[in-house]
Amino acid sequence: MRSKKTAPMMEFRTVKRIDNSRLVRHVEPAKQRNLYRTAGLGGVVALFFLFYIFQHFKCIDLSFQLEDLKVQQSQAAALNSELKLEIANLRDPMRIDVIARKQLGLTEPLPAQMREYEAPTGMQVAAARFVSRDRVQQR
Repeated sequence: MRSKKTAPMMEFRTVKRIDNSRLVRHVEPAKQRNLYRTAGLGGVVALFFLFYIFQHFKCIDLSFQLEDLKVQQSQAAALNSELKLEIANLRDPMRIDVIARKQLGLTEPLPAQMREYEAPTGMQVAAARFVSRDRVQQR
């Protein structure tokens, strides 16, 4: 069998200009309502998820803040205990005596330097209070 030689086919392309600007697509009202319902439902679902995500991240943020506050509280408690210890050391009578004797040069009073007074009676105390109250009121 011999193959026949055929002449190549020639193709012709024609260009047609079609003007579709006058065509208007009408949308059915039922389809339009379904579109709005679907968009509204999607918006509500999106708002729900955004609210859920906001609460979730706010919870995480508050847990980090809580941990920071716990650390600050433990630091404050440690500082408080250190300060209480320092106050106890500063109020130690032996320490005060050493400072009074060595730095300030104080000594124990001699018996000649001390005077004993009688305790005032109740009338003298009342009179002193009355006089001090009158002085305060006059100012």
